[in-house]
Amino acid sequence: MPDKESSYTQKVTWVDGLDAHRQEVRQAYAKVAIADSENSACGNGSSCCGVADDSAINTLISTRLGYSLEDLAKAPDGADMGLGCGNPGAIASLRPGEMVVDLGSGGGFDCFLAAAEVGDEGGVIGVDMTPDMVSKARANALRGKYANVEFRLGEIEHLPIADDTADVIISNCVINLSPDKAQVFRDAFRVLKPGGRLAISDVVATTELPEAMRNDSQLIAGCMGNASLIEALEGLMREAGFISISIQPKDESREFIRDWAPGLGVEEYVVAATIEAVKPV
Repeated sequence: MPDKESSYTQKVTWVDGLDAHRQEVRQAYAKVAIADSENSACGNGSSCCGVADDSAINTLISTRLGYSLEDLAKAPDGADMGLGCGNPGAIASLRPGEMVVDLGSGGGFDCFLAAAEVGDEGGVIGVDMTPDMVSKARANALRGKYANVEFRLGEIEHLPIADDTADVIISNCVINLSPDKAQVFRDAFRVLKPGGRLAISDVVATTELPEAMRNDSQLIAGCMGNASLIEALEGLMREAGFISISIQPKDESREFIRDWAPGLGVEEYVVAATIEAVKPV
């Protein structure tokens, strides 16, 4: 049985590792927030975190992920940064008057689309851990005159939101970035009202990634290296208390994932998926 000092040292090492992981991801997405067309964060303009500040490129990327041109026209200029691996709004079935929380809201694109669905009687809260992203999203909200959307700085593992607040939690290619996914789902469960639901687009692993890929900081920040196996994710969600869990891989997504990291073969290990679940009443 380990002594107290050994246990403490192990805990400190684990916490330090989590913090280092978050700092790497935060720095990558800070670069995205301030990028121009000649400076993308991960060196690849088609990656989920390698966006170019070019509306034509971002439109191409977003329509490839499942957004319509009508969707893109609803949001303020600059909100669509070409981020993500799907369209969570397409599975959220949002209704007027609902309260929505977006985990890892970035420039606010999915928040603004959700705001149009829930209407003035509803509301949307976007949470992001990158100050530059929050500032960008708030500026977009002011420009688009969104009175029912707000953005808060915080980590998705520890949401700055009260218990039983949300009818729906959405997220687009962000939970895979977390070093503590179990805590993400526990806190999502806390924030959801009884009967509330998850509607998530994310990258999952269909088979175990090689160690070199799992430890590659660029692949981690690019939404690939830290992806969890489907079975493991389902287990974490069930342990958090969710029911009616559905994780549906989209094999066709391997085509655009191949473009995120050309020549590395990552698409043989990971795929985009829709992830849905419900908090019991």
